[in-house]
Amino acid sequence: MSSISPEIDVKKLNEDTQLVDIQSSLDGRNIPIDKVGVRNVKYPITVRNRAGGFQQTVGNFTLTVDLPRQFKGTHMSRFLEVLGEFNHEISGNTIPRILTRLREKLKAQTAHIEVKFVLFREKAAPVTGKVGMMGYECGFIAAGGETEEFMVYVNVPITTLCPCSKEISAYGAHNQRGYVTARIESRGLLWLEDVIDMIEASGSAQLYPVLKRPDEKFVTEQAYLNPRFVEDMVREVSLAFDGHENVGTYEVEVENHESIHDHNAYAFVRREK
Repeated sequence: MSSISPEIDVKKLNEDTQLVDIQSSLDGRNIPIDKVGVRNVKYPITVRNRAGGFQQTVGNFTLTVDLPRQFKGTHMSRFLEVLGEFNHEISGNTIPRILTRLREKLKAQTAHIEVKFVLFREKAAPVTGKVGMMGYECGFIAAGGETEEFMVYVNVPITTLCPCSKEISAYGAHNQRGYVTARIESRGLLWLEDVIDMIEASGSAQLYPVLKRPDEKFVTEQAYLNPRFVEDMVREVSLAFDGHENVGTYEVEVENHESIHDHNAYAFVRREK
C-alpha cells in the first residue's frame, strides 16, 4: 500500500510561521558567560608565508564572544557568516578585523579566535639534500575588545638524546622524539617559520621527511654530540626567544615520548618580557 505525501505550500508555511528569537530573550539567572560560540569549525584558509607567498590549508577554529547576563544565548550562525566574509585569508592582518566584525555582529564586548592548521615546509636532508614536505601544527590565539591579545602557537617535533644515558652507558645512549609547544605574544611581525627554526635549532637533532643512509648517520651522530634533557630544551628555546625582538611574553612546554620508560618526560616555562 503506497502512501502519498501531502503537497506542502512552502510560501504559505513561511507566512504562517513566526520565528521567535529565543537567544535574545531575557535570562533571569543573572550570570554572564565569558565565552560562548562554536568549536571544531573546519574551514579552508590561506596563510601567508615568510617567503612572500601563500599556502592553502585547512583551519580548525574556535570562535567565541562574551554573553551579557541578561541574554539567554548567542547566535551561532553569525560566527560562520563572519568567517566567510574574509575570503579564506587568515593572518596577523585579518584577525583583528575578524574580531571587530564578531563584536559588531554579535553585539559583544570581547571576541576570541583560536585557529590551528598544518603549515607545510619543504625541507632538505642534511647530507644528501633529498627534499620532502614537513608538516607543523601552527596557529593563532587572539582576542579583541575589553581584552586584547595576539599569540602565535606552534608545535614542533624534535629529537632529544638523554645526557644521563650517554654518561653512564658504555655503548650509545637512548634517544626519543620530543614535542615543543610554544605560545608567544607577538610584539611585531613574527613569522611562524622563524619560531620553528629557533625551536629546531635547540634540539639534539632535527626531524626530516626524507633521510638516506648518509643523512641518518649524520643525524644520529649529531644527536649524540648534543644531549638534551627536557630541562635543557625549555632553557635553550627560552634563550632563543629572549634574543628575538618581536617575541613578547611566552610559554614553552616540552614533552619527550621516552623510548625506555613507560612515561613521558615533561618541562614547562613561562617568561614575561
